[in-house]
Amino acid sequence: MNTLRCDILILGAGPAGMAAALSAAACDKQVIILDDNPAPGGQIWRAGPQATLPALARRYRDAIAASAAIRVVNGARLIARPSAHSVLFETADGGGVVYWQKLILCCGARELSLPFPGWTLPGVTGAGGLQAQIKHGLSLKGEKVVIAGSGPLLLAVADTVNKAGGDVTNIIEQAPLPALLRFASGLWRWPQKLRQLATLAPKGYLSGAQAIRAHGTTRLEAVTLRQRGVERTIACDRLAIGYGLIPNIETALLFGCATAQEAIQVNRWQQTSIADIYAAGECTGFGGSELALAEGEIAGFAAAGASHQAQKLFPRRARWQRFAAAINRTFRLRESLKNAATPESLLCRCEDVRCGDVDAAGSWTQAKLTQRCGMGACQGHTCAASARWLYGWPLPQPREPLSPARAETLIALARLSAEP
Repeated sequence: MNTLRCDILILGAGPAGMAAALSAAACDKQVIILDDNPAPGGQIWRAGPQATLPALARRYRDAIAASAAIRVVNGARLIARPSAHSVLFETADGGGVVYWQKLILCCGARELSLPFPGWTLPGVTGAGGLQAQIKHGLSLKGEKVVIAGSGPLLLAVADTVNKAGGDVTNIIEQAPLPALLRFASGLWRWPQKLRQLATLAPKGYLSGAQAIRAHGTTRLEAVTLRQRGVERTIACDRLAIGYGLIPNIETALLFGCATAQEAIQVNRWQQTSIADIYAAGECTGFGGSELALAEGEIAGFAAAGASHQAQKLFPRRARWQRFAAAINRTFRLRESLKNAATPESLLCRCEDVRCGDVDAAGSWTQAKLTQRCGMGACQGHTCAASARWLYGWPLPQPREPLSPARAETLIALARLSAEP
């Protein structure tokens, strides 16, 4: 069990985490980054045999690697918080405790999955999940792929699928056409996003539509969509679903940080409600990599006490906050999406709990106690978020250990927690 100490600890090595680390290191602070991926980059800059990293991502990764003030611990899972200024983590070959002076949460976000008949068939995946599989080497040559859900991520996934040899037959977007046209007409304010849209221009793009059923016996064979009250079925080999992103706030809840609008609440310095804890990136709300980078830089400088440098970045952050607001207005999920879930639709895949099984439950806790919802391998990571959107149940307060841990790690946790 290693004992590490630093001025600033950063949880997460996506764009926000890397930007925060470089800003803090520039102020002569010793920085440690804990990240659960094999290499820095987060989900958006995930490395792999079929992943071509953007030049910007390579520059950030190279700068992190070249800095003597930054130590990255990859493949690290957060286990617990033994004291107010320490965390316990575990890796494949060991673990340790980190004592910190300031903490920056860059925990990112995850996809929202909404249940509907057939969504657990082999061949149906999350949109970001399919993108990650492709980056790790999955070939889709000759396969027909339908992508459904909401948000700009669908276009990025379609581009990844096409480059992997797949044939994207349709993109099913729940946002209505007038909202999409308003959004597109305002993209001149962000020229690089307008250029991105031009390169990702898709075929078979259906607005105001929703996937309502997936069909197949042993695996996916087709998907039925509804558009303006009319249903039709499309044959496909894969269906990728993504209804936007949910900020990962569980770590913030563990530390007692306040949340607002289902994200970590921060002030203009990216500081949370807890004095020595900051947050940046999509755990504070979805806004894209540009906003995450700006927030990360501000958080790094602010945590290092360099408020003047942080303040210089406020205009850049404000520019991308306006883009984030436009995204969130355009792709706000419609209440009608909830109608696709039937009583027989699986809510909790780990414990085989259906939506009808929890109809009488008044809260997540009651659903968990009576039906074992969220008590499987993922510990509610997926189904608790789905239940929050479907039923309005708040996310449960996280409990330690946050992840399954080895016996020696749990023994260390007990010892550390008992220290004065």
